[in-house]
Amino acid sequence: MNTGHDGSMGTLHANSPREATARLENMIAMGGFNLPQRAVREQVAAAVDVIIQASRLRDGSRKVTHVTEVVGMEGDVLVMQDLFVYDVLGEDERGGVLGRHRATGLRPRFMEKARYFGLDRELFAALEPEE
Repeated sequence: MNTGHDGSMGTLHANSPREATARLENMIAMGGFNLPQRAVREQVAAAVDVIIQASRLRDGSRKVTHVTEVVGMEGDVLVMQDLFVYDVLGEDERGGVLGRHRATGLRPRFMEKARYFGLDRELFAALEPEE
């Protein structure tokens, strides 16, 4: 992921965006690399811009529940911020989950990169929190 080429995508199983970063760290360790934990976290922080979390809800449906940006490091801690979250609002008459995606109102750090690729208008519009 840190080869100097812009863009990569992958999947892994985790119950939350925070757990996804821990799983990445564990996979690197299982690869036989003997690196200090901080160095591994710095590599994850440099390589990952966004985590898209899909979860199975109580009715069996799957929804994107988080769009989380990996911001960087603060000390030994990987800093992340939710850009979008899925709010469960209730159930329909058949027990299906009702909800909506909500923008948190936080501006991503990758906005300049989005602007470079001409995606800033769409991103700004999507990031506006609903009242």
